[in-house]
Amino acid sequence: MSANIISSVIQAFVERFGAQHSQFRGEDTLTLSADHIVAACLALRDEFGFELLSGQTAVDYWPELTPRFHIVYQIYSIQHNQRVCLRVPLNGNAPTMPSLTGVYPNANWQEREIWDMFGVRFEGHPDLRRILMPQDWEGHPLRKDYPLGYEEVQFSFNYDEIDRRKPYAKE
Repeated sequence: MSANIISSVIQAFVERFGAQHSQFRGEDTLTLSADHIVAACLALRDEFGFELLSGQTAVDYWPELTPRFHIVYQIYSIQHNQRVCLRVPLNGNAPTMPSLTGVYPNANWQEREIWDMFGVRFEGHPDLRRILMPQDWEGHPLRKDYPLGYEEVQFSFNYDEIDRRKPYAKE
């Protein structure tokens, strides 16, 4: 039955939402547009029994701008012991997409983290604000174009050179 549920989900999503299916090492991934994500997740939850959003994250493909980001959802069915991955590609430097907090309430914290770290805005989110960084922080640290503030690592072979450059308190 469990292999049938995945094939049913794949067939329904390709027909209804124009999803693209791929499989890698036994994991099925469905890529669909941001316009369909809420309806797709409602179908997964209500029709196919995928009741748990077990993970949500983002990937930044910068310097590519089309698509620059992918939002990745890991959705799990406890009753079928099956997992499906949804990917939503987003273009540009200020991406937006609908919030899933109405479908999976635990998306609240995960979407806040994605907003904080990647700058992806979730329309309809009840409380979209920073969760990890201070409220006055500028930028989104997990974007690949974010400045690193690099300091070279000090080892035994370069100790003297780095030590000379370090600012020490003057007496």
